Amino acid sequence: MDQSRPERPTPSRRSDATRTAILDAARERFAADGYERATIRAIAKHANIDPSMVMRYYGNKEGLFAAAVAIDLKLPAPASLPREEAGRALVTHFLDMWEENEVLTALLRVGATNQAGAERMRGIFADQLMPLALRVCPDPEQAPARAALASSQLLGLALTRYVLRFPPTVALAREEIVAWMAPTLQRYLTAPHPA
Repeated sequence: MDQSRPERPTPSRRSDATRTAILDAARERFAADGYERATIRAIAKHANIDPSMVMRYYGNKEGLFAAAVAIDLKLPAPASLPREEAGRALVTHFLDMWEENEVLTALLRVGATNQAGAERMRGIFADQLMPLALRVCPDPEQAPARAALASSQLLGLALTRYVLRFPPTVALAREEIVAWMAPTLQRYLTAPHPA
C-alpha cells in the first residue's frame, strides 16, 4: 500500500463537513440578515457550496432554519439548583449563553419578525425553562406564567443588550446586570402570588 497518498475522506465525513458548513453559514446569515432576508443562495455562497446542496440536506429554508437554531439552553439541572438561588443562576447562565452563542441572537432577531422564529423561541423556552420553574415555584399551576415572566426579563435584556444595543444596557457590567435582575427573576419564580 502506498503510504504517500493522503487518506480520502469517506462520504460520511464529507457529508458531515458539508452539513456543518451549511449550518454555520445559516446561523451567520440568519443572525446578520434575519429570516426574511437570508436566502438559500446567500447561505450557500457563504458556505462555498452549491445551493442545491442546501436543499438536498434541509429541503427548504424553514427546514434549514429549524436545524440551524436547534438550541440546548444547557440550564442547570432543576434538582441541583437551590430554590433561593434560581434568579441569580438564571441571569448568570443567560448572560453566558448570549455572549457565547450567536445562535440565540439569531433566533431572537428572527423571532421578533417571523412567526416560525417566534414559535421556535417559544418552544425552546417552554420546553427547557419550564422544568426549572416547576421545581422552584410554590404552586405548579403557576409555573407557566412564572416562566413566561422570567422569559420576558431575559429576552428583554438580550434584545436591548445584544440586538438593539441600547448604549446604557450595553455599558452595564455583568455584576450590575446580575444585581439588578436576579431579585426580579427570583420574585417571579418563587414569591407568593400577588393576588
